[in-house]
Amino acid sequence: MVMNTLALQARNLHAHLGHGRHAQPVLHGVSVDVPAGQWLSIVGPNGAGKSTLLRCLGGLLPCSGTIELLGRPLAQWPARDRACTLAWLGQGGAAASAGGGLDAGADDLTAYDIALLGRLPHHGWWSPPGPADHAAVERALKRTQAWDWACKPLGQLSGGERQRVLLARALAVEAQVLLMDEPLTNLDPPHQADWLRLVRELVAQGHTVVSVLHELTQALAADQVLVLQAGRAVAQGAPGSPVVHDALHQVFEHQIGIHRFQDQWVALPKLK
Repeated sequence: MVMNTLALQARNLHAHLGHGRHAQPVLHGVSVDVPAGQWLSIVGPNGAGKSTLLRCLGGLLPCSGTIELLGRPLAQWPARDRACTLAWLGQGGAAASAGGGLDAGADDLTAYDIALLGRLPHHGWWSPPGPADHAAVERALKRTQAWDWACKPLGQLSGGERQRVLLARALAVEAQVLLMDEPLTNLDPPHQADWLRLVRELVAQGHTVVSVLHELTQALAADQVLVLQAGRAVAQGAPGSPVVHDALHQVFEHQIGIHRFQDQWVALPKLK
């Protein structure tokens, strides 16, 4: 594990959604440190700005403030180098190395072809994939348990199967930093557990993961938790930190309880 360095550092981020008179401020001076070789989970109520912050960290949304990737200003990274270093898994079927998603014709592509798109930053559109690219795709599909339907079109897969293929595409980049927005969408509990194990494996191998999660119990398995509310960072710290627990109670209006169970933190709704 890489120690005492930051994979991502953001300072005083401000972001808006919309244009002109209709632009709405979403982030209000958010700062965050993401240690290299760790998993940071971003949590908060609906409308807190979680996905907006993740998109800013990936360079997918204009914002003011400063962002550094591995100690270098994000804007100074050449597009291909950044895409090889920073991989993105978005909501609702958008998955790519930072900088793009899937278009409407993707349903006709096989699961293998979708995962292979994750290798584009390494060889470009006009160069054919080589043995290293195919090996990376096979590894990614097997890690997400999607290898069995590698030849099936994406449009013939269930929501959970599709999500695992899109995760494989992000893994196929073999990026040092992975940003994942609601990666557990459509996954049943056993495959949510598989995702958690996969993230721990990635971190053990020295990768950095930043995720946005609605599932608080899964989020509390991270190394660090960032709590957002109304576009502001309320707290950041270890999942067992009293500061983090107090922030979670606050932003969820004291409707949840946080408990220790078998060496892990569990968030449960309070019954009235």
